[in-house]
Amino acid sequence: MKAENCFFELVPKVVPADRETIIEIRSLFDHVHFTSERQYEVTYYPVEEISHHSSWPEQHRKRLKVVDGILRMSQYFEGEQEHVLSVEEIWGKNRRSVGEFRLYSAQPDLFGRKPYKGDIHMHSYRSDGRESPGYVAGCCRRIGLDFMALTDHRKYKPSLEAQQAYAGISTDLRIYPGEEVHPPNNPVHIINFGGSFSVNDLFEDKDRYQAEVDQIDQQLGPLPAGVNRYQYASCCWSFDKIRQGVGLGVFCHPYWFTGNRYSPSGALTSHLLETQPFDAYELLSGYDRQEVDSNTLQVARYYEERAKGNEMPIVGVSDAHGCETGSLFGWYYTIVFSTTLEHSNLITSIKDLFSVAVESIPGESVRVYGPFRLVKYALFLLREILPQQDTLCLEEGRLMLAHVAGDSSAAKLLGNLSGRTAERLANLWASSE
Repeated sequence: MKAENCFFELVPKVVPADRETIIEIRSLFDHVHFTSERQYEVTYYPVEEISHHSSWPEQHRKRLKVVDGILRMSQYFEGEQEHVLSVEEIWGKNRRSVGEFRLYSAQPDLFGRKPYKGDIHMHSYRSDGRESPGYVAGCCRRIGLDFMALTDHRKYKPSLEAQQAYAGISTDLRIYPGEEVHPPNNPVHIINFGGSFSVNDLFEDKDRYQAEVDQIDQQLGPLPAGVNRYQYASCCWSFDKIRQGVGLGVFCHPYWFTGNRYSPSGALTSHLLETQPFDAYELLSGYDRQEVDSNTLQVARYYEERAKGNEMPIVGVSDAHGCETGSLFGWYYTIVFSTTLEHSNLITSIKDLFSVAVESIPGESVRVYGPFRLVKYALFLLREILPQQDTLCLEEGRLMLAHVAGDSSAAKLLGNLSGRTAERLANLWASSE
């Protein structure tokens, strides 16, 4: 975490584009206290372009006055971009850098949304994971996630078990239902995020399932060479059922290399991407370090499809099979830019292309994938705002795990922390008025 963000507080840090906004820099500790006995100068740098409407020439220095220990200034922030305020302290002939403070100006459609981190593809010991559903949920908050879904193979009930583990407890982590759907005799893996019923359970009525898939098949017409008609029709059926349950249907890890080949076949993957019966594409999947080729291909394919005019909603997921294994969990996730954390708003925001996939492998630089505008914004947030959110979430996550371990005092302590992350985000956004 940057020293400027440890020792000072810049508010707001997200402001409306093309509008004048008053900002404040507050020192948080005595060793960086602003004093009226010294002078302070700020040099303003719009990161992408010089501000034409601010009447502030490039690299012009402005003197700021200390009022009640706070540096305050009013500035017109032009366009959707990052802005740097380089502050120096002056006494006599001496000059010392206080720090570089950064904020972001966003257009109305983005300014009105908050960034929410989530993972909607992971497993518990109810299928092939290691830990209990409640434990997985607590770990998700511990690493800074705002929402999650447990998606065990062929099982919906474990996700409800994760919810039940915190029933009646004040926690700011949104725990949504989910499952990994495996249609019979179909290599395609599908995530049902947030659906109100289990799609896997519907496969138990084999005759009805087959009849409905056959009906879809009859309506398809000719398919490209190499595309298995049943498999494609089965995918369409599965995604339709997920939507009937008001869930988000995700096409999972299309370049998973297993059994000496990619699964599903290249022809089926290409047809799914072209026709998009799914709601979202798993851009980053839970591949380990030795499987980097698979994510690389999924990213490359996404950008190739976009270049052809084929826009796709995207997510990033860990597909973790354990939270304490030292791999995958927390490595890949989604940032959704949404008006709220409600299930319906998250899904709508993803479908409306307001999400990015994040790769955060330990020891490596964070990488973000998705629409350029959102990637640019997400990099700012991951550097300037979200690390502090993670710190707040860490304490909550530890208490959630204490609760499921039987600590009777944890629930009350969690209640005392409720709303902190939402309040902090609200304070960092300027008024829209």
